Amino acid sequence: MTMPIDRPHRLAGPSAALLYLMAAPLAAQDMSAFETGPVFDGFGPHASVAGVEPFAADTAFAHSFDVAKATEDGARNRGFESAARFINMHVAAGVPEENIRVAVVVHGPAVLDLLNDGGWSARQLATAEGSLDNPSGPMVRAMLDHGVRFIVCGQSAAAQGVTPDQLIEGVEMDLSAMTAHARLQQEGYTVNPF
Repeated sequence: MTMPIDRPHRLAGPSAALLYLMAAPLAAQDMSAFETGPVFDGFGPHASVAGVEPFAADTAFAHSFDVAKATEDGARNRGFESAARFINMHVAAGVPEENIRVAVVVHGPAVLDLLNDGGWSARQLATAEGSLDNPSGPMVRAMLDHGVRFIVCGQSAAAQGVTPDQLIEGVEMDLSAMTAHARLQQEGYTVNPF
C-alpha cells in the first residue's frame, strides 16, 4: 500500500516508543574500552573482546567495504573509518598486517569525500570550522600508504562531476561500483555485509 504524497507519515504510539527505546542505549554506550592502533593511530577505534581467542598467525583476509554515504558536519567519512577499524582490530587480535587486504568501493555522494584538497576547496565544501581541506583526506592518505585500495564508481563520479585529477593521489576509478565489486570478488575479496 502506498501513501499519498500530500499526506505526511508520522510515527506514533508503539512505533515511536520502539524508536525511542532503540536510541536510548546508543546514548549510553561506554566507549572507554575503545582505542586506536596498532596500525592507524587517531582513527579506527576498536575494543578487545573477552573470550575471543587470538587469530592464528597464518590468518588472512581480503575484504571490501561499500561506502555510499557522504560525511556529515565536516567529520571524517565513517564508512572509510570502518575499514581502518577492521584493520586495527584484526592486527591487534594477532593477524599480521601483511595478511590483510582491504578495498573501499565508493559511490554516490561519498565520492566527494575522496576529493583532494584542491577539488574540495573548488567546490567550497567547507567544514564546520570553516576549513576548505577535505576532513577525510589525511585518513585516506594514511590508509593508502598502508595498502588500502579506494575505488571510485565512475558512474557516480560522472554524476557528481568529479574527474580523476580531482581525487586524492592513489585513489582508483572503475567503470562502476558494481564492476569494482565484481572484480574484487574474482580476486577473492569478501564484501562487508552492511
